[in-house]
Amino acid sequence: MEVAEEISRDHSVIRDAGSRRLRVAIVAPSLQYVGGQSVQADLLLRCWKDDADVQVSFIPVDPPFPTGLRWVKRVPLLRTIVRTPFYLAGLWRGLRDADIAHIFSASYTSFLVAPFPAWLVAAMLGKKTLINYHSGEARNHLNGSWFARTVLKRVGRVVSPSGYLVDVFREFNLAAESVPNIVDVSQFKYRERVPLRPHLVCTRGFHPYYSIDIVIKAFAQIKKEYADAQLDLVGDGSLEGEMRRLVADLKLTGVNFWGVASRAEIGRYYDRADIFINASRLDNMPVSILEAFASGTPVISTAPEGMRYLVEDGRTGLLSQVGDPSALAANVLRVLRDPELAHRLSANAMEELGRYQWGCVREQWLRVYRELVPRAVAVSGEPVSSV
Repeated sequence: MEVAEEISRDHSVIRDAGSRRLRVAIVAPSLQYVGGQSVQADLLLRCWKDDADVQVSFIPVDPPFPTGLRWVKRVPLLRTIVRTPFYLAGLWRGLRDADIAHIFSASYTSFLVAPFPAWLVAAMLGKKTLINYHSGEARNHLNGSWFARTVLKRVGRVVSPSGYLVDVFREFNLAAESVPNIVDVSQFKYRERVPLRPHLVCTRGFHPYYSIDIVIKAFAQIKKEYADAQLDLVGDGSLEGEMRRLVADLKLTGVNFWGVASRAEIGRYYDRADIFINASRLDNMPVSILEAFASGTPVISTAPEGMRYLVEDGRTGLLSQVGDPSALAANVLRVLRDPELAHRLSANAMEELGRYQWGCVREQWLRVYRELVPRAVAVSGEPVSSV
């Protein structure tokens, strides 16, 4: 009788463990600095909310400073030093009750101050870990850092948004898999541009990798044929002053510097424009391209190594050589002169967007999570249902 009761209790425990939602702690930058990682982390948090299978929590890598220390955020190196103990305390509290630490990662110094501590604390607590690596600089980072390679070999899973990074990791004998970025189509209004106007939008930051100078130089050539052309630059960064000087030196009109747009506002900048233009020289899976797909703006871009994994030249966008403003301008002029081509590119891109919507991406993340923390198996050998 006692044995039967014990077996019954064991089955109940297994059943409870099998039906409990997986507890996933997402470790990532917060939206106080809008960027690709923070946007994706926020989307994951919102999409998993009230899910029957996964319970999420959030641990910011950039926790807010107490009132008396808020001035520190204006001093780059000092803010990292002062923030570290607050970050470590947040990791220790937030990971104790988690099953999985889902850690967003960039490269170089950022890897050392954000993902590495998260992985270390999770390992100390006996938690499963995955590194969600987003940086297009992976090859240079891994080539120069034995430490990063060592850490990445020890995590439970390495996941990247694109097949491009999976191929890069393979060069270093690192196993990785791809789960794509998400786009929230509710933030954007798809519409056909009829007629297609020479109103361009670029939503990349003023940073070296995004080559906003190439966008501006291409726009200068477009202005020679379309005097009423407009260029909306939505973002900020260390090179903004230099870009403003370039616009003045080229005596360009119609260039609008709008600053950073919040997630609630970003859709209207796409909606007011007719063509998306990008000149990056290094990229992985830019969310801005997916946003352009969702908005119906034809995508005109350079082709850094990772871009062809996202944009198919001639089908979902037009691609040109990195660093060539004339080729970039020529592709913009091509769609302006060929409305049918513009329509075809936009329609194909919208169709492609299904791969990046939550209904599809959710199943891929759920599979990764469940492989990290398998469901309990009953004594009979049958998996316990999670429904």
